[in-house]
Amino acid sequence: MSLLDRLADAHIESAAQRGEFDDLPGAGKPLPADDAAHVPEHLRAGYRLLKNAGYVPPEIESRRELREVEDLLARTLPESDEARQLTRRARWIELQLAQSPRGRALLRESGYSNRVRKRLAASRSHSNSGR
Repeated sequence: MSLLDRLADAHIESAAQRGEFDDLPGAGKPLPADDAAHVPEHLRAGYRLLKNAGYVPPEIESRRELREVEDLLARTLPESDEARQLTRRARWIELQLAQSPRGRALLRESGYSNRVRKRLAASRSHSNSGR
C-alpha cells in the first residue's frame, strides 16, 4: 500500500471515528443501480466522464430528433409541403438509425418502431390521396 493510500485510509478512519459519516443522506440504503454495468469495466470511467459532461451518443440524439419530427408531423396538415418535408426527414433519420447497430436496437424497442412506421404510413397515404 502506498503512502498516499495509507494517508487516505487514516483520514477516512479518523472521520468515521468522529462520526462524520453517521448522518449522510442515503445511509443504510442500497446503492443505486450502475447505469454503466453493460459497459466493459476498462471503459466505464470514460463513459461516466462523457455522460457527466453532457455527451449524448449520436443514436440517442437521432432518436430525440426523430421524436421532434414526429411531433411536428402530427401537428401539420397531412398534404402540406411541410408534412412531405418532415416525412422525408423522418425517413432519413430512421434510415440512419437502421444502419447503426445501436440505432437498430433503439428502433426495436417495444412499440417505438411500430409508431414510427404507422405515422409515416399515415403521412404517405394522406399525401398520396391528395395527388
